[in-house]
Amino acid sequence: MISFEPLWKTMKNRGVSQYKLIKEYHFSTGQLDRLRKNGNVSSYTLDQLCQILDCRLEDIAHYRPNGEADGKETR
Repeated sequence: MISFEPLWKTMKNRGVSQYKLIKEYHFSTGQLDRLRKNGNVSSYTLDQLCQILDCRLEDIAHYRPNGEADGKETR
């Protein structure tokens, strides 16, 4: 599973709010909802976020094997 947990920390560190993404960078609320729910997003969206936040991909997403939540296995 791809988790976008790092995105929210990076946004905070860069001073970019969800409101700013919508109003200044024309992100759709649907895209933000998918990111919040760790849903499917395109590589174009990831590229845009990296450009806006001036960061690397690992600063906005990380891979977590299925069955693991917050570093712990679930059964």
